[in-house]
Amino acid sequence: MICGVSYAFTRLSFDHELMALEKLSDGFLICFPPSLQVFPSQDPLDRADFNAVEYINTLFPTEQSLANIDEVVNKIRLKIRRLDDNIRTVVRGQTNVGQDGRQALEEAQKAIQQLFGKIKDIKDKAEKSEQMVKEITRDIKQLDHAKRHLTTSITTLNHLHMLAGGVDSLEAMTRRRQYGEVANLLQGVVNVLEHFNKYMGIPQIRQLSERVKAAQNELGQQILADFEEAFPSQGTKRPGGPSNVLRDACLVANVLDPRIKQEIIKKFIKQHLSEYLVLFQENQDVAWLDKIDRRYAWIKRQLVDYEEKYGRMFPQEWCMTERIAVEFCHVTRTELAKIMRTRAKEIEVKLLLFAIQRTTNFEGLLAKRFSGCTLADGTVKKAEVPLPTTNPFLEDEAGTETDEIVIEKSDTDKPKKPKVPDNPFHGIVSKCFEPHLYVYIESQDKNLGELIDRFVADFKAQGPPKPNVDEGGAVLPSCADLFVYYKKCMVQCSQLSTGEPMIALTTIFQKYLREYAWKILSGNLPKTTSSSGGLTITSLLKEKEGSEVAKFTLEELCLICSILSTAEYCLATTQQLEEKLKEKVDASLVERINLTGEMDTFSIVISNSIQLLVQDLDAACDPALTAMSKMQWQNVEHVGDQSPYVTSVILHIKQNVPIIRDNLASTRKYFTQFCIKFANSFIPKFINHLFKCKPISMVGAEQLLLDTHSLKMVLLDLPSIGSQVVRKAPASYTKIVVKGMTRAEMILKVVMAPHEPPVVFVDNYIKLLSDCSTDTFQKILDMKGLKRSEQSSMLDLFRQRLPAPPSGAENAGSLSLSAPTPEQESSRIRKLEKLIKKRL
Repeated sequence: MICGVSYAFTRLSFDHELMALEKLSDGFLICFPPSLQVFPSQDPLDRADFNAVEYINTLFPTEQSLANIDEVVNKIRLKIRRLDDNIRTVVRGQTNVGQDGRQALEEAQKAIQQLFGKIKDIKDKAEKSEQMVKEITRDIKQLDHAKRHLTTSITTLNHLHMLAGGVDSLEAMTRRRQYGEVANLLQGVVNVLEHFNKYMGIPQIRQLSERVKAAQNELGQQILADFEEAFPSQGTKRPGGPSNVLRDACLVANVLDPRIKQEIIKKFIKQHLSEYLVLFQENQDVAWLDKIDRRYAWIKRQLVDYEEKYGRMFPQEWCMTERIAVEFCHVTRTELAKIMRTRAKEIEVKLLLFAIQRTTNFEGLLAKRFSGCTLADGTVKKAEVPLPTTNPFLEDEAGTETDEIVIEKSDTDKPKKPKVPDNPFHGIVSKCFEPHLYVYIESQDKNLGELIDRFVADFKAQGPPKPNVDEGGAVLPSCADLFVYYKKCMVQCSQLSTGEPMIALTTIFQKYLREYAWKILSGNLPKTTSSSGGLTITSLLKEKEGSEVAKFTLEELCLICSILSTAEYCLATTQQLEEKLKEKVDASLVERINLTGEMDTFSIVISNSIQLLVQDLDAACDPALTAMSKMQWQNVEHVGDQSPYVTSVILHIKQNVPIIRDNLASTRKYFTQFCIKFANSFIPKFINHLFKCKPISMVGAEQLLLDTHSLKMVLLDLPSIGSQVVRKAPASYTKIVVKGMTRAEMILKVVMAPHEPPVVFVDNYIKLLSDCSTDTFQKILDMKGLKRSEQSSMLDLFRQRLPAPPSGAENAGSLSLSAPTPEQESSRIRKLEKLIKKRL
């Protein structure tokens, strides 16, 4: 191909094109500097890796394509000509660029020089103008400063004239007791004197300031003397009404030192309450708690009398009516505390509650009438608006003090309602009763003790609750009565005090919650003849005679379910009671309220009740399992329907479970616990009795496998057995049943498998049961009826075929050998039973 092309170009006598092609064939490359940007192009001639040979081969791929070589050469020549023209145009255009640039630069420099010249001229003119303005305004500034100083001097002289005249007038009016004019003048003089604080170094100004202070001191002493004369401390008779002089004197006291005002208020209130201290002395009969109403009636009359006689004498902002009421409360609290300490033995519960109720009513009346602005902090206690809440359990206790605490399980996760702040006068008098609230606490302790005793007597007299399958397990009515009384006590005590008495009451609540749990609930649970795994002579005799173990009656089953439901109600309500107590008590004492122990007690009652139900049904199934283990399974010749012992177990389940389920309809979670505990108890016991069935023939093993499957189906259907509404059993329960009964089925499948060859039998056992215990393998061999010699070789082979234990398993295995397994423990108990039977 290359030779053909060379021949064609030789035939053409175009020197220019030939030279270009020779350069391309020599690998000539045009290298551009990095700063030069080349526009992207699709032309192959513009590629950086251009190869002339490849390009020619692209144009003439075959010899036949050489026919149009003239046309290709013409196109290339035309392209070269155009490129030459473009390059020539560009080169010529660049020849004039330098000259044009230099010319433009010179013009720009000339323009800049002209601009700098103009700016300099403007700056010079501005400086001249500024100098001219300064010369013009110099005199104006001097006149302005003179005017300002003159104005200040005139103002100061006017103030000085006003101060001097005011001081003279103030001293004259003070001597004439013209308090009305003094009140206005004194405030003006004080304000004018403030302007001369920076001139106190001038003797005349300092002298005027001292005269003002002397006038203020004289006014204060004079006003106090006037009030002492009008309201003598030792006087027994008051003037008929307020005087205008004293009213104006109070206005002056507002301007004077605040101590003058406080002294006037203190003396007036002390004189106003002097009669109260005489009437209700400690040795007077009306001073005792039974006549506490008279104290509050007296102050009400005094406040009305004050409003009529002296209401306009004191300024409104002094709040004299409230101050009299507050001082009365302080005096009353002190006097009541003193007399109650003296006569503490005479305080009874009814008398104490009567006094507290009347006192709290009076405090509420004060809160409605006054704002509380004169209390110890001197500010009005504004009631904080409680945050909104979504808890429906929180209610207005004022109207529902005797209502039962409603159980709502979802309330424990909801936010608590903040306490509504008390009125500012709460406890201002009633605080004195707090040290004596132990009388109330002791009374509640006694009442709750009697209430529990009445509950016990009523239960014995009325007997257990009647079976009520339609409505589910009934909660004992005594439970609701107890919590209603608790709520009444809690509300009543919180009105008396939110401090230590609430803690003491909580302790009483805890005491009787425990007593209710043990005396009413646990104390009335039916007693069993034998506990789980226990042994009594009665049970042994009944087993020997072939009779069934005593079962709970229908009434006893209903009683257990009722006690369980009651314990659950108490558990939930105790939790809510704890939350309500924490809301009522002071924030600093919240951590001391804890009813967790009492809630645990009710949880124990629930657990014991469930355990009783499980033990009853478990014991009812024991005779059937014993009958299963005593059957001659090696003599079974054919597989039939389920065995009689299976029918017996199913019968007991159908008798007990529907009753328990219907009576626990309101507490489904505890019925589920019952089912789980029964499955955990029955299935291991069934497997233990299964190991006792030895020897077993192939047909016998098939029959047992059929029976095991029947029991598995019954246990899976246990939660809804005998019910018209079929519900799916809980997944946790189903998992336990499937796991346990599948193990029993695997045991029977291993028994059914041939023991020859031994290696296959051992591997099959390890695969199906995954049990590395030699005891379990020994029991399987006993069920198959193998001889001791065969069993010995099988055990050796089993130990050899066991998988290697993981790291640390050896230590765990050695530790587990120290404690007997449940199967070993059961075997020991059975041996003891046999020994006792022989002796009997």
